[in-house]
Amino acid sequence: MTKAVISGYYGYKNFGDELILSILINHLKELGLEITVLSGDIEYTKKNNSVNSINRFNIRQIIKEIKNSDILISGGGSLLQDVTSFKSLVYYSFIIALGILYNKKVIIFAQGIGPINSNFAKTIVKNLLNNCNYISVRDENSLKLLENWNIKSELVCDPAYSLNIKTNNETNGVGIQLRDFSTMNYNLLQKIAMLCISKFSDKKIKIFSLQKSKDYEICKKFQNIIKNINPNIKTEIVETHIIDEISKLEYMIGMRFHALLCAIKFGVKTCAINYDIKVEQLAKDAKIPIISMNANENFEEIFQNLKNQNTENIKNFAQSKTFDWTNFDKIINK
Repeated sequence: MTKAVISGYYGYKNFGDELILSILINHLKELGLEITVLSGDIEYTKKNNSVNSINRFNIRQIIKEIKNSDILISGGGSLLQDVTSFKSLVYYSFIIALGILYNKKVIIFAQGIGPINSNFAKTIVKNLLNNCNYISVRDENSLKLLENWNIKSELVCDPAYSLNIKTNNETNGVGIQLRDFSTMNYNLLQKIAMLCISKFSDKKIKIFSLQKSKDYEICKKFQNIIKNINPNIKTEIVETHIIDEISKLEYMIGMRFHALLCAIKFGVKTCAINYDIKVEQLAKDAKIPIISMNANENFEEIFQNLKNQNTENIKNFAQSKTFDWTNFDKIINK
């Protein structure tokens, strides 16, 4: 049986990363592969995906696993960048280097490449990517960066577009999805809270925490702001059954890319909070309203744009996106 090792930001209970991992694993299982995932929480990964998993920092075990495998898959996510952390770039580069060193098929899967500011890091990444068997990237900027480096890659949409989900015909409630971030501020939270209080006081406000370590505290703070202004509004912090809970919404205002993407797939009337370029691009492509982190927009206008969205148009946009596995499968089966 063909053996594959998957490297990425897995085991940290981040909704988007775990969603991509589950999609990738399901596809590899359909192809009949034996799978091992490098994880920050091996029991969590084993339980949720029914695969073998090893500690992502156990170098001796990783070397042994890669030596005994046929394929190394790095991704998805933004792994090869030095903005968040130079150390993380070195780590993911080291794993890729092991795959190349032991002459395995190396696949870069649906990644966002960069930004890479250090010249040293650029040299490392260029040399590694030049020796990979197949590279797919998830955005135009990554594609252009690799073109400038004379490295061939394929532009693909986010793997989450391939999710098969059933639309919930009885929708109600409002979803607010927040995460802590360097540009998070009280003014933004208060304005969104006032929007909920003035426009959605008759609905339950579901506040989505998609990664407890980064989302929960800011979600709790937002809940307290609402309750301090109007204690009668029903609120709930949602941490589990995320996809099912999103399917029940009428409206979603969110930060994280995959919260927005799932809402769009369900035809939920959606507004993005622009904390990252990928969220801005999604809002532009899907033609949904967007709020800046400084929240200087006219919120009455934002609400009207949100309310007036056509749910069929939103779903049609999502359905127009198809994740293409063709070239990925060719490398796997080669």
